[in-house]
Parts: sequence; structure tokens; C-alpha cells
Amino acid sequence: MKYTEHLRAVTVAELERQTAAQITKMQDDYDARIRQLQAKVDDKLVQLEDKINALNELLTFTKDNATNKTDNSNKLYTEINEVKKQLNELQKIWKC
Repeated sequence: MKYTEHLRAVTVAELERQTAAQITKMQDDYDARIRQLQAKVDDKLVQLEDKINALNELLTFTKDNATNKTDNSNKLYTEINEVKKQLNELQKIWKC
């Protein structure tokens, strides 16, 4: 009976050790994935911000040089609004 109890205790201890090791590995993997996702989202946000700034500069230049035709200006406004929407969506996703 004592031997059986000893084997049970050893088995339980080994299972607890293995489970703790697996949980630690899963947590490390999860943390690494989160860091990768964060880096990708941060890069995407920087790219979108750069694009917005470039579009704003182009829009300002276009407005300064505009004639009676506002077609180019409208296209630029539309594109800027689309980029801003994408940026807002990424920011919402990241905050969740």
C-alpha cells in the first residue's frame, strides 16, 4: 500500500511539473505572438500615418494650384478619408 501511494505521489508530482512546463511554454508562445502582432500593427499605423501626411501635402499643393476643376481635390479628399478610416480601424483593433 505504501509503495502504491508513493508511486501515485511521484506520478502526480511529475504531472504537475509537466503541466507547469507546458503552461509556461504556452504563455511564452502567446507573449511572442502578441509582440509580433504589436510590431506589425505599429508598422502598419506608421505606414498609414505617413500616407496620410503625404496625401495632406499633396492635397494642400493641389488646393494651392487648383483651377475651376475640383475633381482632383475631391479624389484626394476621398482617398484621405479612406486612409483615415483604415487607421481608425487599426487603432480600434489594437486597443481591444
